[in-house]
Formats: sequence, structure tokens, C-alpha cells
Amino acid sequence: VRRWGEKPDELKALLAARKLTLVALSSGSVTLDPAKLDANLALHVSNARFLRQVGGLYLQVTDERPAGREPSADDYRRMGWALTELGRRTADIGVTLALHPHMGALSQSPGDIRRVMDASDSRLVRMELDVAHYAQGGGDPAEGVRTYAGRLLFLHIKDVESPVSGRGPESYRFVELGRGRVNLPAVFQALKSVGFDGWAVVELDEVPDGARTPKESAEISKQYLRGLGLIEF
Repeated sequence: VRRWGEKPDELKALLAARKLTLVALSSGSVTLDPAKLDANLALHVSNARFLRQVGGLYLQVTDERPAGREPSADDYRRMGWALTELGRRTADIGVTLALHPHMGALSQSPGDIRRVMDASDSRLVRMELDVAHYAQGGGDPAEGVRTYAGRLLFLHIKDVESPVSGRGPESYRFVELGRGRVNLPAVFQALKSVGFDGWAVVELDEVPDGARTPKESAEISKQYLRGLGLIEF
């Protein structure tokens, strides 16, 4: 957005020339602070409008966890309302909203996620399931697919190592597919069983081994998917 916000047509042309689809724009977090909510929602709507202008599909957001205390029932209720309101505004401009459950966010554990999703309108707030974050938050990603099948918009397919060797018991890092503890074959089987027919985006936040390049990490994940018979190229 910083680079192309004032020239969306130029980015749209570049994507088309490379036969690329902008599946989703990560718009950041929805705030729990009532004093900041209007400006926060306006920012996300602006990002959704830009996304629409460049031919992108979905707006993904995380949700803010209260600092220094455990979430309250009111936090989940207010977040559900804020997400619903944002989903209504983005739908008005032709963009579907998806919540990305995330470590450190209000929607971190399966229970947290359920409370927020139950508090939001299923017609306006969909699920973007990141299978590694869901696993690290204490959930079974395959079960997450089945639980949210009716609201599942798209996925982040990635893996997580936890705990990390030589670090504390709570440590984790995201790794190439097949290098962590996510049962990815079970995830793909669950997607098949619910008839999912949407985007699944292979993601890696950063290269976990400094001796490798991003391209080499991508190749590891590609070969893993090829071994499962999921890609042919």
C-alpha cells in the first residue's frame, strides 16, 4: 500500500502481466480501543478499496488482544461487533473480509477463536485459517477446517517447529512444509472431505535457517507438496 497506494492501476497492470492473483491483503489488526476504532476501521476500508482497485480478492485482518490482562467476555463481544461492521463496509465495495487467527492476538486459541467468530456475523466475517498458527495456539488444524467449513474463505499453508531446539519450552518458529509438527496430509484430507474449493496460500514468514535463501525455502515446500501429489509443476 505504501508503494502503490497512489497508483493502483500500475500495480494491477504488473500483476496481470505476470499472470498473478493478489489473493489477499494483510491489513493489520482491528483495535479494541473505542477511542481509536473509527480511525482504525477507516484505515481498513481504505486498504480494501485499494485492494479492489488492483483486482485483489480478500482483506485479511487480525484482532487485538488486550494488553496486561486476560480477555473479558465484553472484549469478544466488542470485537465481534467491530469485525461485523468492518465486514459490512468492505462488502459494500466488493471485498470479502476474513479473520486471521494469530498467536498473540485475541483469536489465539481455538476457544478464543470460537468466541470471536460466534460474536460476529457469519455472512460478513469469514475465516482465514493459518494452519501453523492454529496448531501453535493449541488446535488441530484439520479439525479447524471441519469446524469452520461453512465460513472458510482461504488458508495459509505453513508449518511450525515447537519447541525450538536449544530454546525454551514455549518457543516456536515457522518452518518450511514438512519440517515441523503440523499434520499437513490431514489438513488436505479435511479440505477434500468438506469440499473446499478456494485458495490455499503457501506461506513462510522468514527463512528459518540463515544458510538458506527464500528461494531455497520455497523449493523445499514445493517438493513437499509435490511428494503429496498436490502439484505437478
